[in-house]
Amino acid sequence: MLETGDPARDLDGFVLPGTGALVEIANPAQPYVLLDAAGTVVEPVAAFFAELQACSRPASTIRTYGMDLLRWWRFLDGWGLAWHRATRLEGRDFAR
Repeated sequence: MLETGDPARDLDGFVLPGTGALVEIANPAQPYVLLDAAGTVVEPVAAFFAELQACSRPASTIRTYGMDLLRWWRFLDGWGLAWHRATRLEGRDFAR
């Protein structure tokens, strides 16, 4: 669906912030955690990682998803948006 009349973001001048981190930890039950800018575990992502493990996905898959989610988290942080407030417009701009 084509979005019309939506506010345009200046994506040319956007710089992805370096906030947060994907951290490998020495715990086979939880090989990676995503941390926010304050160093706190991002609980929705931790729950998603737990689901991946329950489906027998290897740690490398969790890491791959984690790197993508870290970029998404940073993108939202760069625009001052909370993850639960993201809309289709943020998804569109992230993909661009």
